Amino acid sequence: MSAKAEERVSHQKLGQQLELFMSSEEAPGMPFYLPKGMVLRNELENLWRIKHQRAGYQEIKTPIMMKQELWEQSGHWDHYHENMYFSNVDEQKYAIKPMSCPGALLIFNSKRRSYRELPIRYGELGLVHRHELSGSLNGLLRVRAFTQDDAHLFVREDQIESEVDKVLDLVDEFYSEFGFSYKIELSTRPEDFMGSVEVWDQAEQALESVLKKKQLDYQVNEGDGAFYGPKIDFHILDSLGRSWQCGTVQLDFQMPEKFNCQYIDEENNLRQPIMIHRAIYGSIERFMAILLEYFQGNFPLWLAPVQIKILPIADAHVSYAEEMKQQLEKEGYRVEIDDRVEKIGLKIRESAMQKHPYMLIVGDQEIENDVVNVRKHKLGSIGEMKLGELIGHLKAEKRN
Repeated sequence: MSAKAEERVSHQKLGQQLELFMSSEEAPGMPFYLPKGMVLRNELENLWRIKHQRAGYQEIKTPIMMKQELWEQSGHWDHYHENMYFSNVDEQKYAIKPMSCPGALLIFNSKRRSYRELPIRYGELGLVHRHELSGSLNGLLRVRAFTQDDAHLFVREDQIESEVDKVLDLVDEFYSEFGFSYKIELSTRPEDFMGSVEVWDQAEQALESVLKKKQLDYQVNEGDGAFYGPKIDFHILDSLGRSWQCGTVQLDFQMPEKFNCQYIDEENNLRQPIMIHRAIYGSIERFMAILLEYFQGNFPLWLAPVQIKILPIADAHVSYAEEMKQQLEKEGYRVEIDDRVEKIGLKIRESAMQKHPYMLIVGDQEIENDVVNVRKHKLGSIGEMKLGELIGHLKAEKRN
């Protein structure tokens, strides 16, 4: 093992240390999110919503459990049922969704569609369940219950390449936000495929054409496509250079046919749309695990569950700390006060262990001068500041 690898702390240990998530034998492979973990998760979901609204996506939500016949119709039963969970309700067989695509297809079919509406871009933060072997479970990296940042685009044939092009730009925009490097793979027709070879060839050529036009480096992963279509996969490189498959773009001519999806073209004829399946985080869980190990819990200010920890030296300084907290919270910052009767050195050490981006120490001198003593994680003291000066400093860091 390299020295770099030995220095790294696993996301499981960091999750425990920073009080982000936990696991339980009561629900193997199904994470429990603690309050601070929910803050981190919500920040990722908020970023997802903002960027998708700007990119013209409409958010939807579909049921996590639907009748088994639906999964037989979609092809998941034939190709995926060993990884699915089932239940009986009112003497009918149901399946808990391993993917969100059939729900998006039902929404598309809920009314008549015109060619003028296309492309339709549906985005969904969909909770899915997949049966993974107990021995393969690994923290947040491999779980049985997770949230996919799914999107399903319904496009005309002449829109395929332009829409895939936009998806590739959106993926790059997301990963650049975190400073991630990534590799691209084009995965082609598997042995257990659905549909005709001719349609598969057409789909593979469309994806490869976009990659070549954008002059992107990619590798061909023969036979690793989804059962319904070829795909472009994005593999994030983590802090140790390990590769994790997160984002994907999949081209699907099969499911729109199976669900009889149609739109009316400009000549008033019925046409079948093409479906693009797409995810960027891949799953919120896996992305959080990679983020944790990449940053080693030293999150940028905007992501940190607790952004500012205020440390009063004694009880006499708590009311001043509370005033600071209220004003900082009005500015939108996440703030905690450590008002325990403990020595200030211990409070500083414990805050450093929690990797809070900023600590504000307040005592007699700070109250007298109406300032706070500011410490930045990993840098130590950066001096005394008036509250307005500190807020300006924090805003500049968040912008960057």
